[in-house]
Amino acid sequence: MNVQFARRMENVQPSAIRELLRLGADPSIISFGGGYPDASIFPLEQLNAVYEEAIARNGQISLQYTVSNGIPKLREQIAQRMGRDGMACTAEDVLILQGAQQGLDLTAKLLIDRGDIIITENPTFLGALIAFNPYEPRYATVRIDENGMDMEDLERVLLATKNAKLLYTVPDFQNPTGVTMSEERRRRLIELANRFNLIILEDTPYREIRYQGKSLPTLKSLDTEGRVIFVGSFSKILAPGLRLGWAVASPGIIQKLGLLKLAVDTQCSTLNMTAVSLFLERFDIEQHIRLIRQTYLRKKELMLATIRQTFPQDIRFTDPSGGLFTWLTFPDGFDAAKFMLEQSLPKAKVAYVPGATFFPLKQETNHARVSYSTQQDEIIVKGITALGQLLKSELH
Repeated sequence: MNVQFARRMENVQPSAIRELLRLGADPSIISFGGGYPDASIFPLEQLNAVYEEAIARNGQISLQYTVSNGIPKLREQIAQRMGRDGMACTAEDVLILQGAQQGLDLTAKLLIDRGDIIITENPTFLGALIAFNPYEPRYATVRIDENGMDMEDLERVLLATKNAKLLYTVPDFQNPTGVTMSEERRRRLIELANRFNLIILEDTPYREIRYQGKSLPTLKSLDTEGRVIFVGSFSKILAPGLRLGWAVASPGIIQKLGLLKLAVDTQCSTLNMTAVSLFLERFDIEQHIRLIRQTYLRKKELMLATIRQTFPQDIRFTDPSGGLFTWLTFPDGFDAAKFMLEQSLPKAKVAYVPGATFFPLKQETNHARVSYSTQQDEIIVKGITALGQLLKSELH
């Protein structure tokens, strides 16, 4: 059979990360690859209680179809949480999503025609590129440093670029680097978006798991012209298996995103939305988030201390104030993917995510993303120490 696939499928390719990490699928591998939360601190008893209540007391409602933009109570609760974070909105401004990833896909579907330019940080979240690629964009990239996206470089890119419709950013504890955009740069970004007629997609899966320093204003809270589409998620503060996120945007944008969602999946799970709404009503999610912050701070400090003790000194790494990752930078010419395939997996049974595919245009091989969130303390020390010993042998 000769299937004539749509042209967009040329841009839908297997992830290089997935193919590499497939080699580390057996239980003996210490994986620092996935951006998973720590399952040992999922609030299992509370979630069991709210699911039982959702079915036993409200099953005829919570197992039925509901409105496509999400049950009203949960949208109200999210709007209240957004308001406490400096973003005044109502339930009508909130669209419930199948995880934040759906928000990336729907935004690209809404805005991007073939050949339109999406501006991203360099490097950027690989999952965003996977969501955007079927809509056949071109990319322009902006360098980042310890204070996030460089606004001088962004202005240079905007002056040199036509058809730039969308800027995608993870301003808080960026995936993959872990860096956070400064408040000064956030304000400058809004100014540039207004000047160049640019929509901003603000992806914030890690925002609520800041464990050091003060919280910075969201881009949405600084938005003066309704240009920011804010995407949030319950995956990192409750559990990713719920597949629930949300978007907040101006009325014209949120309505059209809702129409696209209706065409894709009709609605999110009524049962899951009801359970999360009950959780927010019955239990103290802020207390649970404090536990998450304490856990990840301890793990981050342990991993970075072990890196300092065991890695060659010419390997640089980021020290994030929240989120799940540190970003390793090896000497020029080092191939992190090749090293993992030929050295760390077979010899130390340690996996990480090679950094090359996080770069939309020119891939850089001398980086890796390492997650400290999933593994237990003793495994972090064991895996990082083994990796450090191999790196010393390889580099010196």
